[in-house]
Amino acid sequence: MKLAKNDKLVMIGDSITDCGRNRPIGEGIGDPYGKGYVAMVDALLKTVYTELAVRVVNMGIGGNTVRDLAGRWQTDVLDLKPDWLSVMIGTNDVWRQYDQPYIPESHVYPEEYESTLDELVAKTKMHVKGVVLMTPFYLEPNKADLMRATMDRYGEIVRQVAERHGALFVDTQAAFDKVLAHLYPATLAWDRVHPSMAGHATLARAFLNAIDFVW
Repeated sequence: MKLAKNDKLVMIGDSITDCGRNRPIGEGIGDPYGKGYVAMVDALLKTVYTELAVRVVNMGIGGNTVRDLAGRWQTDVLDLKPDWLSVMIGTNDVWRQYDQPYIPESHVYPEEYESTLDELVAKTKMHVKGVVLMTPFYLEPNKADLMRATMDRYGEIVRQVAERHGALFVDTQAAFDKVLAHLYPATLAWDRVHPSMAGHATLARAFLNAIDFVW
């Protein structure tokens, strides 16, 4: 398993990562890990690799795009001094193009998405042991669907950035496609974006497989 004793794993993203976490961390009612894939990753690391005492920190914020991540990168990533960093962003970058078509200032197009993600990884990789880049996804099996096709394009960008910087790559869409071969999309996400518990389990499994978690 790639994580070592006392490593700190920061997981940053949008609402799918956030998933109801309380903040500031340790304050308020709720769980600092949220109720999604981050909480599952934390729970499995605690129970299977108890001796490693890995610390998981959830820094997801609902509604974020890669543009928002860039604005809080110093405080929410670099200042936390993680040993490992996981990034899953892009859903809102794509979604706003479809649910807010007349508000172009809310859109993050591929060129900006790639250049921003590339810059964030480039200035972070020398400070951490490793970076994990997870693709955005859309729970629609029809690849000709416009939003699915756009999401796949952004996923390809994530793959290219990961290859460019030697980051671990997690194809979440591929993981979901295996499940969607047997389940209707609403079973995994009522809006095809925010996963059910089964959807979050799919994400957690894909992430843990990428870090060579031994089940």
